[in-house]
Amino acid sequence: MGDERDFRFEGGRPSVDFTATVGKRHRDGGFERLIDPAALGRWCTVAGLAATAPRVTPADLGRARLLREAVYRLMTARLSRSGRPATADIDVVNAWATKPPPALELRLTADGLHARPSHVTMPALLALIARDAVEVIGGADGARLRECDNPECSLLFIDTSRAGARRWCSMRTCGARDKMARYRGGH
Repeated sequence: MGDERDFRFEGGRPSVDFTATVGKRHRDGGFERLIDPAALGRWCTVAGLAATAPRVTPADLGRARLLREAVYRLMTARLSRSGRPATADIDVVNAWATKPPPALELRLTADGLHARPSHVTMPALLALIARDAVEVIGGADGARLRECDNPECSLLFIDTSRAGARRWCSMRTCGARDKMARYRGGH
């Protein structure tokens, strides 16, 4: 299962996965996965937003954390768990969403032509994450936004199940833990 501090990608969308860079939010405020600028650059590559890690300054890291928290609060407000969304959070997300995302260009590879980002900067990637958050929160995926039912977990995800009844961020982790706990409780 890996270390709990490893990046988690169970959300189904980049902005939802970005909120998972804080783990176990419900326990003593959680823990930070973006511990330094290099970790943010690494997250961008592992998330598939950039082929190579962009240059990330400490100021970029601070701005990314502010955006992440605004996105998280807006998503949980969309879940109707925290009431009315804060105007300041909307302003933060909108300010980033209006900035230019990474430019795309065609690249010829052994598999043919593919669109690839070019001139990737951290501010452009934050704009991309903010635009995705706007689409999730304000679009159809907002109705399928969920929080993991494991009280120890705080990950958000888009429920893509046919019935719309998915309970866990991942069956491999939280779902398996619940299943094992119920099994042990029955024996």
